[in-house]
Amino acid sequence: MDSKLTNPVKMKKISMIFLSAALIASLALLTDCSPKGDFTQPELGSRSVKILTKGGYKFKDLNKNGKLDLYEDWRQASEERAADLLSQMTIEEKAGFMIISQINMVQEGNEFTSELNEEDVVARVNMFTGNELSEPVVNVSGTTRGIKERHLLHFILRANAPAKVIAEWSNNVQAVAEDARLGIPAIYASNPRNHIATDNSVGLNVGSSAFTQWPGTLGLAATNDLSLVREFAESAAMEWTAAGIRKGYMYQADLATEPRWNRIEGTFGEDADLVSGIMREIVLGFQGEKSGPHSVVLTTKHFPGAGAEMDGQDAHYDYGKNQVYPGGMMDYHLKPFIAAIEAGTSAIMPYYALPHQTEYEEVGFAFNKGILTGLLREKLGFKGIINSDTGPIDNMPWGVENLSVTERYQKAIEAGVDIFSGSADPSRILETIRSGLVTEARIDESVLRLLKEKFDIGLFENPYVDPVVADSIANNAGFREKADLAFRKSIVLLRNDKSLLPVKPGTKIYFEAFLNSRQSDNPHNVIIPENNEWGVEFVKSPSEADFVILWLTPSSSLFGGRRGGREGSSPGAVPIDLLLSKNMIDVAYVNRIASTKPTAIVVNFSKPFVISEIDRNASTLLATFGTTYSALIDVITGKFNPAGKMPFTIPVSQQAAVDNLEDVPGTLEKEGYALFRSGEGKSY
Repeated sequence: MDSKLTNPVKMKKISMIFLSAALIASLALLTDCSPKGDFTQPELGSRSVKILTKGGYKFKDLNKNGKLDLYEDWRQASEERAADLLSQMTIEEKAGFMIISQINMVQEGNEFTSELNEEDVVARVNMFTGNELSEPVVNVSGTTRGIKERHLLHFILRANAPAKVIAEWSNNVQAVAEDARLGIPAIYASNPRNHIATDNSVGLNVGSSAFTQWPGTLGLAATNDLSLVREFAESAAMEWTAAGIRKGYMYQADLATEPRWNRIEGTFGEDADLVSGIMREIVLGFQGEKSGPHSVVLTTKHFPGAGAEMDGQDAHYDYGKNQVYPGGMMDYHLKPFIAAIEAGTSAIMPYYALPHQTEYEEVGFAFNKGILTGLLREKLGFKGIINSDTGPIDNMPWGVENLSVTERYQKAIEAGVDIFSGSADPSRILETIRSGLVTEARIDESVLRLLKEKFDIGLFENPYVDPVVADSIANNAGFREKADLAFRKSIVLLRNDKSLLPVKPGTKIYFEAFLNSRQSDNPHNVIIPENNEWGVEFVKSPSEADFVILWLTPSSSLFGGRRGGREGSSPGAVPIDLLLSKNMIDVAYVNRIASTKPTAIVVNFSKPFVISEIDRNASTLLATFGTTYSALIDVITGKFNPAGKMPFTIPVSQQAAVDNLEDVPGTLEKEGYALFRSGEGKSY
């Protein structure tokens, strides 16, 4: 035998490799494992646990045993602390730790309070589509019961409350968690809260909030300014952390290659290289170079890129479950995820869809071992958390419909999922473990990742926040100034054929903005600014005007009905039509005004709408992606020189959109596809 292998010292080193991390941590407790050197005492936040003093430093006695455990020792590495805490957790606590559920705030009318919701909410229909579930699911747990009985410590906050109220409520939740057996803090995830958006459906965007409002994600991309994107992310992270929200269910790294897909508004466009640069700035801005007490950890979604949906259908629905790559460009869609991984994104979320006619198994990505383990972990090297989208077990089990619930959990866990969204009941994960479908060792892998994230961001030392500070940071003047610049830089000038812009001082302007259809009881949604700073006159009717601005916002809703692909392509599918008239725009009115008055037509693009119905009258055309009227007037009057660039390609016709290749960006589609290309935009 090789003498190197018979050396007793080296044999001991080799054997230690095979000890579990939990056992190593347990052995360390038998000796004085206090690290040597000087440390900076962190601020400790507590409500009920005692403070221990050792070696001149203070620590929280989270498990209430009167001694300093390794996981309570902030001087230790996150990995070692997580291993020690894991060794003290029961199988029931581990199962609860693998659930992230919606958590409700108490609401009366439009007002929220910091009181804790103590009622279970049982869902009988899919929260997104309204379809009836095969069996009821507890998707919201009473707070105290959820934490102390169901061992839930990961939550999704969808309530849109003032920052001060969120902070007060967060402190109340953390106090309950601190009082539980091991004192593990809670963490709340949220969808984006800082953007003007057309579609604020559940799971997409919280909508106008107490935090600083910026352009939509497409608008951030249109600024073509990565430094401004970083400033956005850093300032938003300050608002979130001040209110106690430490996890973002965001952002979409999906590419807008299929123009009919209804989730394009949450993307950064179609250009993989630009989106990759943006994802890097977003992750570093929210999380920092290294996760810490300043960080909002992100869940980048939806792996491996959800933009290539067949016929523009969406995988929330059975008829939209197929993701396709007719152009062979799957690697193109991976680029922004690779950038997010390299920047250190804490978690990644796979989509509901299944890969259709590829080398991979035709099961939803949450159940797809080839995608999550083979591609994401082994090939791309991702070491963080894999977080399922909301509801693949009960609502969207595409490709595994014939499996039982426990078998679905088994397949998803074996595929690589660490934490499941869509339920507040861990009993079925527990049943999956106890029945032997998955090993406790595999469960431990997931729980270790989840624990490490909380240790990394300092929640164990201080999960509490100051409501007064939260209120003062949210939407402060400095942040608004940066956002105002972004609003202006996001506006794209597409045409100025007759050189009508910028308008001259003294011009009489009629400015009408209508969201979707023009309301019959208020047909003229006229904007007349209270403070006129532009040297022009705003009038109340087109007849009085020298110049007209028509700002159109076509309808956009993911969950507004069955809006699928080509008729007959899938049961229940209805063709998605990108024409303005099919998206609640009064085309006849627009053409009538634009054909009689010098007019700037402005379209707020939440996806690449087809403008062929108004194109002959659109000699002056601008694109917005969630901005303010004052920013738009600044551009039209020349106070701000337009600088925005299109984040996606506009198809020349509805037929062009129908004939496109779902995974191919518009700039690479066949000749004649594009009316305006990604990256296009004029200045004065």
